[in-house]
Amino acid sequence: MEPGLTDRFARQEGLVPRERLESLTVTVIGVGAIGRQVAIQLAAIGVRRLQLVDFDRVEASNVTTQGYLAGDVGSLKVDAAAGAIWQIDPLVEVTCVEDRYRPTTQTGQTVFCCVDSISARAAIWKSAGAHCSFWCDGRMLAEVIRVLTACDRDGRDYYPTTLFAPSEAQAGTCTSRSTIYTASIAAGLMVHQFTRRLRDIRPEVDQLLNLIASELAATVQRTGGR
Repeated sequence: MEPGLTDRFARQEGLVPRERLESLTVTVIGVGAIGRQVAIQLAAIGVRRLQLVDFDRVEASNVTTQGYLAGDVGSLKVDAAAGAIWQIDPLVEVTCVEDRYRPTTQTGQTVFCCVDSISARAAIWKSAGAHCSFWCDGRMLAEVIRVLTACDRDGRDYYPTTLFAPSEAQAGTCTSRSTIYTASIAAGLMVHQFTRRLRDIRPEVDQLLNLIASELAATVQRTGGR
């Protein structure tokens, strides 16, 4: 255990198997509203190696909706997110890819896809999906959240059916109407699916939460294998 962090994980023992995090490299593609929150939560639960992929810079509106600090405005999002991670744990190994995701980008075994558009998701899935053992996609519009997880045959068969044509998508990007609390809840649901997998509890393949209607729906596919 690292010096000074002896008791940091005491209250999550039994919920997050720390030993299973040791060998993982986790990639977060897009560190905007949802992605930054995912990265922070992953660092907090004990992920040792994080790869952050994003080309964008912090804007003033991102302080309100994405949790960046006023002093981060103008900085690359990956650099600002890395700084926040090191405030939690300076020993986390963070690799910053200051670019869009490209097919040549090498990702970790675990991938969190937190990008804005269906077309970007489809392209990333086509390139990286087959090479990771756990895939989680977070989508958000206003106060509606959708979390999709693919980590077995069922999830991998189901996920491509959610990559509908852009013309069929709900109007607006995930950042057109957003709040920090919705992004934080979305990230929490995604990280929860990850910890379920770490505990060998089968994740839901499709989870939909409508905050304004107080409705939660989840789908767990049971027909296939791991």
